[in-house]
Amino acid sequence: MSESRTAFLILHGWQNERPPEHWQHRTALALRERGTLVEYPQLPSPHSPRVDAWSASILDALGRLHDSGRVDDVVVIAHSLSTLLWLGARPHSPLDVSRVLLVAPPSRHVVAGFDEIAAFAALPLTLSPHDVGHTTLIASDDDPFAPDGAKAEFGVPLKIPTTILSGQGHFTVDSGYGEWPSLLEWCVDPSTSIRSGAPPTATETGIVGMPSER
Repeated sequence: MSESRTAFLILHGWQNERPPEHWQHRTALALRERGTLVEYPQLPSPHSPRVDAWSASILDALGRLHDSGRVDDVVVIAHSLSTLLWLGARPHSPLDVSRVLLVAPPSRHVVAGFDEIAAFAALPLTLSPHDVGHTTLIASDDDPFAPDGAKAEFGVPLKIPTTILSGQGHFTVDSGYGEWPSLLEWCVDPSTSIRSGAPPTATETGIVGMPSER
């Protein structure tokens, strides 16, 4: 990928401080080792995030990619709370966004129940015209943050192609999501099917007591 002029923007979720064992951290590292430009910003105040601050941070990251002079387009990989931000408050990008991958979007009803992040639940549920036709959604059938199913809440109404993987929780470190080989393959080749990156787990099967979106 060293000759590619495609960059990647990786966006984390609530309470996430970019731990090195997380699949997003490892994907960013693997892409950089291939010579690819990656922005993986620490979004401000991850434990008590604000919509405007996160949106501004993302816009700054896109600007850095644009100003590098090395990029033609960008692939966005958003996990959890940042998927709601991308859908409801997508910043204008100076670069073409060629692909968007939304991983484990949380139910807005669940998010509304946490004071720290309730503002994200109030964002519009929409897909930017700029992202139509090249947005994909990956979710699990036992995600405690999406008890009614991400396909029903997001995939169907927004007409986003959706892949449901069995028993993968919220795609967190606790779910076994460190390495995610097929995701890295998808980054290199968009025709790749993204498969499970961890064995089925029962660690995130209930709503009560959920610690975070990490």
